[in-house]
Amino acid sequence: MTRALGWLAVVGLVAGLVMGFAVAPREVTQGNVQRIMYVHVPSVWVAYVAFAVVFVASIVYLARRAEGADHVAHASAELGVLFTGLTIATGSIWGKPTWGAWWTWDARLTSVAVLFVMYLGYLLLRGMIDEPERAARYAAVLGVVAALNIPLVHFSVYWWRTLHQPPSLMKPGGSSMPRVIVWALLVNFAAFALVYLYFLARRVRLLRLEAEAAA
Repeated sequence: MTRALGWLAVVGLVAGLVMGFAVAPREVTQGNVQRIMYVHVPSVWVAYVAFAVVFVASIVYLARRAEGADHVAHASAELGVLFTGLTIATGSIWGKPTWGAWWTWDARLTSVAVLFVMYLGYLLLRGMIDEPERAARYAAVLGVVAALNIPLVHFSVYWWRTLHQPPSLMKPGGSSMPRVIVWALLVNFAAFALVYLYFLARRVRLLRLEAEAAA
């Protein structure tokens, strides 16, 4: 199953590259720099998914003390940090030619940076505590609390006047983007989701083996 996920992820990434760079048209105003959207947007969507998994798995662990749920939360948090970092990096690359700056303390950008730091803290907390059960318990509490920042990130462009544009696809009233661009985004999201699932499965297995070896 894991190997199949890996091959599906490779196929999805190739399909996403083709959709983003060969099928989707060149944007009239921004030009080819807009094509970074096909990495930037799917990466933040997958980060949302990863942190939602941390939230659910943390609640399950706190309720049942299920070691498997803790492994899923741990692995998903690592991947969420990875995809959030990719989001910040691609956003900075996109922001320089469009906004004239690599970074600005915009409400959306600031809330994403806070989210990134919170989950880095989650991973640091796990590494600072030697007792596995206590580390898992403390991390689960933080995993639940940190997820409360996700709605703040998503709705920041509506609640405050920000330089970052509102969502183009998930906005009230439906998307105004051409269908081919929407499909390019969705194909890349599916590809990134498969990459997430592949690495999640591999990392959970590794964490389980580490726990068995420690026991």
